[in-house]
Amino acid sequence: MLPTILVILTVALLYWFPIRRWMSGWGTVPSDLVRVMAGDALLPNHTYSGTMAVIVDTPPEHIWPWLVQMGYKRGGLYSYDWLDRLFGFLDRPSASRILPEFQHLSVGDAIPLGRGPSWPVAVIEPCRALVLDMRNTGTVDWVWQFGLYPVDEKRTQLVSRSRVRAHGVWGRLLTSAIEPAGFVMTRQMLLGLKRRAERLQSAAPVGDDLLPNASPRAAHHAATKDAPLSWSSSTPSAAPVSASGVVKAVAGGTIITAG
Repeated sequence: MLPTILVILTVALLYWFPIRRWMSGWGTVPSDLVRVMAGDALLPNHTYSGTMAVIVDTPPEHIWPWLVQMGYKRGGLYSYDWLDRLFGFLDRPSASRILPEFQHLSVGDAIPLGRGPSWPVAVIEPCRALVLDMRNTGTVDWVWQFGLYPVDEKRTQLVSRSRVRAHGVWGRLLTSAIEPAGFVMTRQMLLGLKRRAERLQSAAPVGDDLLPNASPRAAHHAATKDAPLSWSSSTPSAAPVSASGVVKAVAGGTIITAG
């Protein structure tokens, strides 16, 4: 009995300290963990924060179209599709091409997620930041954000940050229970975005960087112009559903806070 208890305690300590710390900062350096991101102010008193990152060998405008088209009956989640489909979050494999009809995402829209609740868009800065606000949804408040940070002219750091505020003991237990699954799925999602963006970069004509010196909005337009569909036989018609409680707006690429 004693050896079994010692094994359990050893595994628990290894997970709770080095492994859990590694998962919550995968792909990052210390400066990434303290960087202020666009959605941090939405959940200042969080009980959990995890920041993950990957270097993508493309400029931001090759990554952005994949982010804005994600969701159920849209571009998918770019992670382990078989698991997302098994649990009803997706109804088909994630897109392998840019979908022009899902490139228009605004503050107040909600990204649908099959069996789960939708993800309301709180902040959007084209080719820079996307923040999803899932506060006031139950035992946990969750803010999930993506940031695109140019490393140089040809490389971008893609960052995912999840912050959670758990309510009560059950909320904290739920957060701890889903952390490993969240790490596995988010890591695969970042790698899936990296593969797709780099494939888009390699398919671009020689000398064409999708207007790297243009404004983010112009680059976004160039990235999506005349892009082919991913599902030619069954193009989905669902559009983002408007969400209530909008506290931010976008005007000319500038984030405006109301209240």
